[in-house]
Amino acid sequence: MDAKERLEKIELYGRGYDLFVEALNEMPKEMWQFKPSPKDWSVHEIIIHLADSESNSALRARRLIVEPGQPLMAYDQDVWAEGLDYHSQDVDEALALLKYSRSTTYKLLKDLHDEVWEHSVVHPEVDGPYTFDMWLTTYAKHIPGHIQQMRDNLEAWQAQK
Repeated sequence: MDAKERLEKIELYGRGYDLFVEALNEMPKEMWQFKPSPKDWSVHEIIIHLADSESNSALRARRLIVEPGQPLMAYDQDVWAEGLDYHSQDVDEALALLKYSRSTTYKLLKDLHDEVWEHSVVHPEVDGPYTFDMWLTTYAKHIPGHIQQMRDNLEAWQAQK
């Protein structure tokens, strides 16, 4: 990845929380528990998932910065959603965690020396080295992907009304 593409992804990553809140404001609160199917996530579950995921991704970024070559922790997001009873968790607290995980990590990313972008770690679900650029690509598009998922939920909710 060249420096220009990396910078664009860093900026998208940095805007992630604001983009998410803008999209969340389009969602009527009465549909936040709606699931298009039993396997799909509700808006409420997406919020909690993002808090958990971003906490993990912030730790992964820090490991990439200071402990290259080390293993990352894997987790099963569906097991977490069910086992941690996402619907019982507070969305305001989750949004605060999401905001600060993104904000602090974004600040770190902006100030990294070029050689740090060459670091890699061991990801238990990826064959070969998991590079910092792979991490950035994954998490720059993570929130936009869930925004689309929420919009799909809204469309399905409106269709069934």
